Amino acid sequence: MKTRYLYLIYLIMSVTDLLVVNLSFLAVNSFFNLKPNNDMSALIVANYLWILATMVFGLYTSKFKHKLDDIYRLTIKSFMLYTVLFFSYVLLAKDLHIPISILVIFYGLLLLGLLSNRFVGSAFEKSLKKHFRITRPVAIIGLNSMGLRLAGFFQDSNSHFAFEGFLNQENNSYLDNSGKILPAILEQMNSAAKSGIKDIYVSLAPERIREYDFLQKEAEKHCLRLKLVPDISNSMTNRLKLSYMGEFAVLSTRNEPLEEVENRFKKRVFDILFSSLVIIFILSWLYPIIGLIIKIQSPGPVLFKQLRSGKDNGSFLCYKFRSMKMNDQADKQATKDDDRITKIGRFLRKTSLDELPQFFNVLLGDMSVIGPRPHPLNMTKEYSEIINQYMVRHFLKSGITGWAQVNGYRGETKDPILMQKRVEFDIWYLENWSMWLDLKIIYMTVANIIKGEDNAY
Repeated sequence: MKTRYLYLIYLIMSVTDLLVVNLSFLAVNSFFNLKPNNDMSALIVANYLWILATMVFGLYTSKFKHKLDDIYRLTIKSFMLYTVLFFSYVLLAKDLHIPISILVIFYGLLLLGLLSNRFVGSAFEKSLKKHFRITRPVAIIGLNSMGLRLAGFFQDSNSHFAFEGFLNQENNSYLDNSGKILPAILEQMNSAAKSGIKDIYVSLAPERIREYDFLQKEAEKHCLRLKLVPDISNSMTNRLKLSYMGEFAVLSTRNEPLEEVENRFKKRVFDILFSSLVIIFILSWLYPIIGLIIKIQSPGPVLFKQLRSGKDNGSFLCYKFRSMKMNDQADKQATKDDDRITKIGRFLRKTSLDELPQFFNVLLGDMSVIGPRPHPLNMTKEYSEIINQYMVRHFLKSGITGWAQVNGYRGETKDPILMQKRVEFDIWYLENWSMWLDLKIIYMTVANIIKGEDNAY
């Protein structure tokens, strides 16, 4: 629930941001005496693109917790997208002539103006809170662990609520033996209404939910809104995550960002773009070179193809550059100083170049650039029986590299404990996915390849 003053702040911020965009553009246009046809059409497009960039990241929608850090973070994201969009427009527009150097100055003025706007807006908000009763007064019934957490949320400096305290200092039943509300609670509700409190939050354990109906009826007599916050902190459901499926509230024990279709779409678009670039600019010339060396050193195919376990435990044909001599032990893990590995194969495995053909798997949709590493079918069968939550990693598409690999858990797994740690890292990735995390893993992967890894053999 958002208060009126919070909507006012977002409205003021959106209007002043547009003012900053316009002033920055006009200042640059006037100071550098650009051609007249740069004026109105380009300025209109500049405004539209800024609105589009902010809509993409929800800068003004108030869907995130109202924290200054969140506002700055979304502002920077919106600015970065805006720079790309407006730069693309400048390049494509035939009659527009804005030198790159002047465009950089415009971006600098715009960023400075946006950050200054945030600073001034923050000071303005603090002044409003200090001198006016702009926050919504609330109180809590239920001095339990969930009630204390809720009080902490209300007391946060970024909160748009004014916490007036607990109406009672106990967490016992609020009803007497006959099912009537205790006189002390009635008196406290009456006092709360007289003091200007509009909302009361009650925290009840699941077995006490029936008390809510009685409390709500009494609260409404005093024109108080009673909101229920279930106290599940001491139950087996303390890890439940709430989501909505149409009109139905759904509880699950695991947070999975990639269950959201927009996140899967973003990840798939990134996979297609990234794998296409690798195939066009790297594999197009490197594949023939590596293939020729493999053929010279050992008879057999250039590619090693093996069925591996993928998303939802489905199987797919995984591609790698062949790094071993032809043998009948393909399902056996490679070990240190394994005599099956060829000279070129040892180099390929050490530098992870043997994994490059898997970008074809990514393009085909069998794999993702980032995700849990795919294991051979026999390994999946073996470890699913002895490793806790092993199959959870198959909720995602397999990846060429992953969070477990960049944290040192790659290669041979003699000890089941090593596989357990790998699974834990894969599950952490599943529950904490973001595009920024994927980019971080790519950076860490490249860094590890450059410095070398002991487990790469």
